[in-house]
Parts: sequence; structure tokens; C-alpha cells
Amino acid sequence: MPDVRKWTAGLRRLVGRRREPVVVQTLRSAAAATIAYVIALRLSPEPAPLTAPLTALLVVQVTFYATLTNGIRRVNSVVAGVLVAILFSLLVGLTWWSLALLIVASLAVGHLVRVDEYVAEVAISAMLVLGVTTVGFTAWARIVETLIGAVVGMACNLLLPPPVWVDEAARSIDGLARRVRQLMLRMGEEAAGRIPWQRAAERLHEARRLDHDIVQVDAALRQAEDSLRLNPRVREGLLHRVVLRTGLDTLEICTVVLRVLARTFTDLAKARGSEELFPARIGATVEQLLSEMADAVVSFAVLVTTDLSQNAESAEARLTAELHTAAATRDRLAELLREEVGEDWANWQLMGAVLTEVTRIIDELDTEHRTRRLLEELDRVSREQRSKRPWMHRLRERLGVQEDLWRNRAGFGERSR
Repeated sequence: MPDVRKWTAGLRRLVGRRREPVVVQTLRSAAAATIAYVIALRLSPEPAPLTAPLTALLVVQVTFYATLTNGIRRVNSVVAGVLVAILFSLLVGLTWWSLALLIVASLAVGHLVRVDEYVAEVAISAMLVLGVTTVGFTAWARIVETLIGAVVGMACNLLLPPPVWVDEAARSIDGLARRVRQLMLRMGEEAAGRIPWQRAAERLHEARRLDHDIVQVDAALRQAEDSLRLNPRVREGLLHRVVLRTGLDTLEICTVVLRVLARTFTDLAKARGSEELFPARIGATVEQLLSEMADAVVSFAVLVTTDLSQNAESAEARLTAELHTAAATRDRLAELLREEVGEDWANWQLMGAVLTEVTRIIDELDTEHRTRRLLEELDRVSREQRSKRPWMHRLRERLGVQEDLWRNRAGFGERSR
């Protein structure tokens, strides 16, 4: 009885997560493989036509965008691998030396049929199929099963589009912004006191490690972009991609500038030795400014990952207010630094660098700056599409689809999300 309750609870959790991309992709794969197997049972002379569900399982992994652009090469690689495996199963079966020959032959066939980046999948498909194939199976049965699996997999991609990974990308962007915020807060707290340069150098290393986080977020965003392209489940997929991509670009610039700011703090700590990093009034102002900027970074991430709703409008209003407050604190810091430089010229370059770097971050987060960036990116993508696919541009014009709609949807800011 406890096992039954545990199994039931697990099933309920799975049902509760039915809209998550991983669950959707799992169910799509299972459905495609099962349907292919049921059809193959009726059409194939073999009692256990496992090649059909195996082929469907491989094909259904293709995104909707890849189905229309790279799908033919992907399916060709699977079919070629299956056919090579069928030939080997009829001639020699599975041994260690036949496996080596199979891999060599599969890679050679992949180059011959010109499947480009999917050459390796020819060998992968051949090895997987050979593992479920025995010498007694006929080539005709395997060909039928392969075609059934390929057709079912392609139909599943067309009728049941792959999941959209936007939420995963949004969580990655939000997580990056919060890590940037934590680093800003720590730097602000230390700026208000006396710290050894070694501790300031630790913050510099933390800022450098953010580059690795950006790479991970970029990978999640690329996955989301592929799931949005030509996906009928998504309206205005291009706009969503541009909003997320430009948002990540802005955060990347902010992390670069923050790394430069951490370097300035480290150099300043070395130059001042046992003295405080900043005089008391300036240190308190720097701490306040970095705290306000940290909140603005998180608000910016919320803004670019929020759907079109009142939440987006409130996030934009909150970001605008926080940037206005930060700008006022920055101006007050400029006055204090000018007074300090007037009394002590020793570190005027580093003091000026601090002011320059915080100003750069504030400017990057500015909503008007982001509006211009969005419009420029939409124009660039529009020009690329017209040059690469003029026929699609002419079709848009005939259907009355105007590119200005993208700009209107952008809402002169972040209301696009």
C-alpha cells in the first residue's frame, strides 16, 4: 500500500507539471514512439517492429523550426543509419569488428548523402538499430518500419509542436540578474569601510566568474529562440526572441562594467593601503548607489521576462523610478568626489573611473536606451529576412502583414513582454 501511495503521489506531481517543457517533450516522444509501434504492428511482417518507434523517437527530437529547415537532413541521417544497420544485420550481425566497420561505413554514407552537421547521427542511428536487429529479420520489414517511424515523427512535430522554452530562459536571465545584485551589494558594503586589497580582489574574481553564468544563460536563450521560430503555439515569436536577446545583451554589458568597477575598487584599495577605501561620506554614498543600482538590475530582468500585462507596466514604472533615484544619488556622489579630488589629487583617476562606470550601468538600464536598441534590432532582423528570403517578404506584403506592427508591439519599451 505505501508503494501505491508513493506511485500515485509521483503521478500527481507529473500531472501538475504537465505544462513544463521537459514533461511536454517526454510525452511527445513517448506518444510518437507508441503510435509508430502500433502502426508498424499492422504493416510490418515482424512480430516486434522496434525500428519504427526507435526512428520516431529520434525524429521527434527535432524542433518545429528544425523540422522545416533542417528536418530533411535529420530524417535522411536517421534513415541512412537504419539502412546501413539493416545491411550489416543481414550480412554479419553484431560483433566488435562489425561494430567498427559499421561506424566507418555510416560516417562515409553520411558524407555521401550530404547530411552536413548530422553525419554523426547516421552512425548513432545505425548502432542503435543494430542493437535491436537480428540476422533473421528481412530488409523489407526494416525499411517499412523506418518509414513508419520517420513519418510519425515528422507528423508529431507538425501536429504537436515542441514545447516552448521561454520560461526556462526567463528564469536563467532572472537568476543572472540576482547574482549581479548580490555582488553589487557586497561591493557596496565593503566600499563603506576599510578592506584589504585581497578582499577587493575576491570581488573581482566573483565578477569574472559571471562570464560563465552568461554562457549558461546564452545556451538557455538559444534553446528558447529555436523553440519560438515558426512555432504555431507562439504569437510574435520574433519579438519575443529580440526582447530576450537584447535583454541578455544589456545584462552582459552591465556585468562587464561591474567587473571593471571591481578592478577599480581593487586598484584603489592597493593605492590607499591601510586607509579606508573611501572617506566616510563618500563610502556611504557609494554603498547607497550600488544598492539602488542592484535593485534596478533585478527590475530590468523582471521587465524583459514579464508577459504583456499590468505586471510589465508596473515593472517598467518601478525600474524608471529606481533609475531616477540612482541617478540622483550618482549626482550627489559626483559632487562629493569633486570635493575629495580637490583636496587630494593622488587617486583622482580611480575616483573618476568609479563615477564613469556607475554612470555606464545606469545608462544601459535606461528604458529609452532599451527602446532604441529594440527598434534597431527589429530593423536589422527585418533587413536580414528581406535579403535572405525575399519571397517571404513579398508574401507578407500580399497578406497585409506590416513590419511596423513589430514596432507598435514593442510599446516604446518593455511592454513587448
